Amino acid sequence: MKTYSAKAKEIEKKWVLIDANGLIVGRLATIIANRLRGKHKPTFTPHMDCGDNIIVVNAEKVVLTGNKRKDKTYYWHTGFPGGIKERKAEKILDGKFPDRVLEAAVKRMLPGGPLKRQQMSNLRIYKGEAHPHEAQNPTKLDIASLNPKNTLRG
Repeated sequence: MKTYSAKAKEIEKKWVLIDANGLIVGRLATIIANRLRGKHKPTFTPHMDCGDNIIVVNAEKVVLTGNKRKDKTYYWHTGFPGGIKERKAEKILDGKFPDRVLEAAVKRMLPGGPLKRQQMSNLRIYKGEAHPHEAQNPTKLDIASLNPKNTLRG
């Protein structure tokens, strides 16, 4: 037996639409990361971008479990001495760019390097219900029905 290795022309990319309303960030991010890499396909090849194009809507309605919404801190550095900055998840989700919480979670679940940057370009996250990718006819993926733990329980 020889190990199968996908060629660039053999890779088929699909468009997937995910509604993030009420879904837990970490569980959603793992599903998105696996789909971006293409690990759900039998033709998965680690060094090729064989994942799907993913559209996520309602990014501001994701849920963080426990006290993470008010306690989780995101750090970045300005590049200047003493330039470390921080912001709580609650402020980001209630602010202008709530999609950055989910984007950071997915980005940290992918292996680093140039392939990560290429795969992250296949992820599109939108704040509201609307998205400009209707022409691609995305198939809807219902993550809440995959596992009851994907949504917050009462």
